[in-house]
Amino acid sequence: MGASGSKSRGLWPFASSAAGGGGGGAEGPGGQQALARPRGARAATPFVFTRRGSMYYDEDGDLAHEFYEETIVTKNGRKRAKLKRIHKNLIPQGIVKLEHPRIHVDFPVIICEV
Repeated sequence: MGASGSKSRGLWPFASSAAGGGGGGAEGPGGQQALARPRGARAATPFVFTRRGSMYYDEDGDLAHEFYEETIVTKNGRKRAKLKRIHKNLIPQGIVKLEHPRIHVDFPVIICEV
């Protein structure tokens, strides 16, 4: 069917060198799926240790997901406070180290069977 996964683009880091086009992953003894041997100088690991941060720094160095400023609007002689979202002058947080390693989303092993 459609080729929307990362395997079709050649970015499958857990592919085995023994899988010669006939199936999925490397079969270990007893027909159980085994971890693939890393090839080349860059060894892929099933764990993720960092992620992209979802928060931003403002001009003052404060860290948050969103920033608002309070503006006073005068309508019909009444003053009303309104919050206006700030989009400019925000710096992304960058790469954040995870407390506990996570398993990569493309890791092809069933962890728990119920």
